Amino acid sequence: MRFSSLLLFPGIFLCALSPLTKCEEQRLPEEKLLVVTVATKETDGFKRFLRSAKHFNYTVKVLGRGQKWKGGDYMSAPGGGQKVRLLKGALDEMKDNDKIILFIDSYDVVFASGPKELLKKFQQAKHRVVFSSESLIWPDRHLEDKHPHVREGNRFLGSGGFIGYLPNIREMVSDWSGEDDDSDQLFFTKIYIDPERKKSINITVDSKCRLFQNLHGALDEVVLKFEDGRVRARNVLYDTLPVIIHGNGPTKLQINYLGNYIPNTWTFESGCTVCQEDLRPLTALKESEYPLVVIGIFIQQPTPFVTVFFERLLKLQYPKNRLKLFIYNQEAHHERQVSSFLQDHGSLYQDVRFIGPEEEIEEASSRNLGFDMCRKDEDCDYFFSVDIEVVLKNENTLKILIEQNLPIVAPMITRTGRLWSNFWGALSADSYYARSEDYVDIVQGRRVGVWNVPYVSSVYLVKASLLRSELTDHDLFDSHNLDPDMAFCHQARSKGIFMYVTNLHNFGRILSTENYQTSHLHNDLWQIFENQVDWQERYIHENYTRMMKDKLIETPCPDVYWFPIFSVAACNHIIEEMENFGKWSGGGSVDTRIQGGYENVPTIDIHMNQINFEKEWHKFLLEFIAPITEKMYPGYYTKCATPLNFVVRYKPDEQPLLVPHHDASTFTINIALNSKGVDYQGGGCRFLRYNCSIQAPRKGWALMHPGRLTHYHEGLPTTGGVRYIAVSFVDP
Repeated sequence: MRFSSLLLFPGIFLCALSPLTKCEEQRLPEEKLLVVTVATKETDGFKRFLRSAKHFNYTVKVLGRGQKWKGGDYMSAPGGGQKVRLLKGALDEMKDNDKIILFIDSYDVVFASGPKELLKKFQQAKHRVVFSSESLIWPDRHLEDKHPHVREGNRFLGSGGFIGYLPNIREMVSDWSGEDDDSDQLFFTKIYIDPERKKSINITVDSKCRLFQNLHGALDEVVLKFEDGRVRARNVLYDTLPVIIHGNGPTKLQINYLGNYIPNTWTFESGCTVCQEDLRPLTALKESEYPLVVIGIFIQQPTPFVTVFFERLLKLQYPKNRLKLFIYNQEAHHERQVSSFLQDHGSLYQDVRFIGPEEEIEEASSRNLGFDMCRKDEDCDYFFSVDIEVVLKNENTLKILIEQNLPIVAPMITRTGRLWSNFWGALSADSYYARSEDYVDIVQGRRVGVWNVPYVSSVYLVKASLLRSELTDHDLFDSHNLDPDMAFCHQARSKGIFMYVTNLHNFGRILSTENYQTSHLHNDLWQIFENQVDWQERYIHENYTRMMKDKLIETPCPDVYWFPIFSVAACNHIIEEMENFGKWSGGGSVDTRIQGGYENVPTIDIHMNQINFEKEWHKFLLEFIAPITEKMYPGYYTKCATPLNFVVRYKPDEQPLLVPHHDASTFTINIALNSKGVDYQGGGCRFLRYNCSIQAPRKGWALMHPGRLTHYHEGLPTTGGVRYIAVSFVDP
């Protein structure tokens, strides 16, 4: 008996008696290891498994390729017998009895280390077959008491991974005669709890997760370990570093999360190490060879800056003759903008399909129809879904996403000043938002890469081949209890389709649609609070920031400063808003709108508070005028207290000029809203004390000057057309 036990473990016996260098020589040779797995379909998870195996130079034999899966859905019920049948057949053909077999699932498995460590830990287990272990028993809880007790760790066998010598594993599966949908877990469990068979085959379980880490029932035990440019999963309960990580049962999202890092997919030292792999470059293609893309545009609610959205769509760097448009507009308020875009630019695209509010189609149905448009078009290669509130600043977004060559990929966009984005890093138990450990770092750009996530929305690219294979259902967005975007992502997850978000580039942001009112002519003017960045891009002069940085402020008269402030759009919208309101003052001295009811130097005007624009105008002064004031009048700090903000209209036959006067302000802002020589003739401003005139105010430019004592001034006559200026008396 003593002799036979020595034969059973010759390497271990010699290592016990030999020096360390001799022990190293007795280690199991890596070329004897063969990884065997079953994969009837090449899923995204399977590709990830192969990538991790290749990273560590494992030799992998895949069984069942191209066969129909008959092993049942053992996510919810026992199954998997087909794997045992295929394994049994493969082992019968193997002749090398020194071969060591690692039989492992693949769709939800990643390797965290290489064959050398795996074989070393297998040797240290001192058994011929080592199974992964679990803390939960499955599928028959009645067998719990029959499981052998262990000194420390998990008692129960997990069939998703085991390693052993070929003869022992062949003996273990030799009695298999079950159906393909019978339980492989139950089959191996019954062998393990049979004392004679367990001893004969020499089986144990990896109770402390040194080789295998099953995630089901152990999520709180597993953390990422970043060290010396490597990433491992660490079991904190047993202080072990498993070689193989298995997202068994309902832990697919967790293995996806870990797979974003393991094996060395992303490290603090190197960043993303796989982001440039398997790309689909477009640079060498002629425009006529570009993939055909259907862009789905979805307008579901009143949204600011819709006109700007379509302007950006036109700037997208992609051949328009390789684009088709599917536009769904549920909001009557935006019919004018959509119609204007289609009338002016629709002919640039290969095809356009438009669904308006009169068709009364619900959101989920519209998104299903968009997918159908691509799915049924044999030339369609991709569907690019974009919600109207998405601000795509990167003109190469579509090219970048296509080149990533992923099944579903979203460009990361965020809401300015908030941690809100268009992806979720994790899900709660009821499939709603949960924050992953890395979410904030990804959103804030401290971790940059391409991330496997459970949910994307607002803007994403889908391969058309996916719509014709895995996602063939015509009701992907329908659900009784989930929003359409959540329903779609649930469908993708349930089919094992990976969804990704990339933050390798800055793509843009997403608008806030909260508090968006539609009662004005140009409602975007009121968005300075909710969407300040977009408001600034739309309404502040393009040279404003450069002017502040490079000190390009002009001084046409003493202590009079002249600088660009408003864009052409801002000027036009303010004029049109005032004319649309239409209640211009009569130009008399009696004015019930102001305190005291009397105006010494009256003008024909409309006050900002008459159109409920006072708060927005004050915000504008604080954000964009106050910094210039503090720069040009050192030591003076303003809170922009402004009892009077108004737009003045000058017409030759109405009020052509303004008599000399002082302003009731510490300083005054006077912004030209239209252009001399185009919209009117004459006009301008003269400072009498300095005999200095500004006779050709530039549209969108502001004059800033002291209001009292030194800057007595007049408005020069407007001789033709109509002149408009916006005026603020600041700090009276």
